[in-house]
Amino acid sequence: MSYRLLLVEDDNSIRETIEDYLRAKGGEDYNLTVAANGDEGRFLIESEEFDLLMLDIMLPGVDGFSLCRTARRKSDVPIIFLTARGREDDILYGYELGCDDYIVKPFSLPQLFAKVKALLSRAAGNISGQVMTCGEISLNTRTFQVFSGGREVELAPKEYEILHFLLRHRQNVCTREAILVALWGYEYEGDERILDNHMKKLRKALGDAGKQIKTVITKGYKLVEL
Repeated sequence: MSYRLLLVEDDNSIRETIEDYLRAKGGEDYNLTVAANGDEGRFLIESEEFDLLMLDIMLPGVDGFSLCRTARRKSDVPIIFLTARGREDDILYGYELGCDDYIVKPFSLPQLFAKVKALLSRAAGNISGQVMTCGEISLNTRTFQVFSGGREVELAPKEYEILHFLLRHRQNVCTREAILVALWGYEYEGDERILDNHMKKLRKALGDAGKQIKTVITKGYKLVEL
């Protein structure tokens, strides 16, 4: 099986080293596309389909965190951050945005290759990987269909993104800040009540299954199975 991988990295030597290593180890099974800046990376993420993304964070143009948000609005493609930013806050933030792994530079190429193989294998082996389910709620990331209690429901784009985020982090508390940053951007300074309004609409659209979205006082929200 041939996999399409995207590497967004502005350092030429790192980009070429990873490309050569993957070609040597994976042969024709790994079709790697590279981008040298965030703007090019965003265009590729929005316009093409990939099986795995490797993203630097500090990039010319759009940064890696923003690229991760862009990718997560579209699909559940495995995402690995490759970055020199090794602070705990950065690592935790990367996972909050939905990355699958966070590797701090300098890193071992065999370790990177092993992680790539493991994530691709896990994604390929998950037959229902296109469908995310929690209790009575299911969401198909390919067709963008949402079902509640077996019936299809229509969601506005932002309610869909919120539900997608909650499903990715189901059974965990999603802080208000994490949701706002992931869906509205790190620089968002608007009224936080915008999230409450969208959450109210989402619960209403889901009907009885809307009760699965629990409010965690002073924290945020949690999607659970009833």
